[in-house]
Amino acid sequence: MKALRRGKRFLGETVAELRKTTWPTATEFRRATAVVLAGALAVGFFVAVVDFSLFQAIHLLVDLVR
Repeated sequence: MKALRRGKRFLGETVAELRKTTWPTATEFRRATAVVLAGALAVGFFVAVVDFSLFQAIHLLVDLVR
């Protein structure tokens, strides 16, 4: 019974906190999504360039050692 009461209290507090939350508008949501996607693409591009550059540098060093 004690666990049931604690669970009920937890859910009640969770609902109360969610009612205090300010949710973004559709425009704010789209803008934030665009920023996240642009950032992810930029980081992905950077990682790809660094990966390719390091691969080429190591390949060049291996060819020089042979």
